[in-house]
Amino acid sequence: MSLVGRKFPNIAVDAMNEMGDTFKINVLEEAKKNKKKVLLFWYPKDFTYVCPTEILSFQEALSQFEDRNTIVIGASCDTPEVHFAWLNTPQDNGGIEGVTYPLLADTNRNLSNALGILDVEPKSYDEDQEYYLLEGSNVTYRATYLIDEDGKIFHEGVNDMPLGRNVNEFLRLIDAYTHVQEKGEVCPANWETGKEAMEASRDGVASYLKK
Repeated sequence: MSLVGRKFPNIAVDAMNEMGDTFKINVLEEAKKNKKKVLLFWYPKDFTYVCPTEILSFQEALSQFEDRNTIVIGASCDTPEVHFAWLNTPQDNGGIEGVTYPLLADTNRNLSNALGILDVEPKSYDEDQEYYLLEGSNVTYRATYLIDEDGKIFHEGVNDMPLGRNVNEFLRLIDAYTHVQEKGEVCPANWETGKEAMEASRDGVASYLKK
């Protein structure tokens, strides 16, 4: 079930930064108390292959997100200690050294379970022992959430694990949502900053399509 239009779950999660500090982050509260948008992206595992390319791409674009009043947060189910080890591993050795935004460590899977993005499901039940056998890796898909200044989700997307994301598309979505917030217009297909938007009416659509 889609979470778009709903408040982000009110759950605090352990986090780690490049300095080795462990602290709690509540994404909903981060958005509301700072009056900022939040981009939260989940990846399956530390010390893997597609994941560092995404994490480093978000870091390269970090100033562009900050210019858009947006906080970037990464997340997986790894422990804070594993995050710290990866943050201190050089990039030419498969690490993500140089990343400055925080990484959530959802080791108890409370938040990822609430979001419904875990690759796990019960497959069989042992009636004698009274337990379920699970199938799946119990790590997250590549899920991405954009949250507004009031804590409402305005975009969610989930990729299968082999499929990396396009960072520029999230910049475009933030630009479009900000335009809607500020101008009250809606953004048609392939809209980008500087292009014309339109009124949310039949006349508005007709006028736009004639151009």
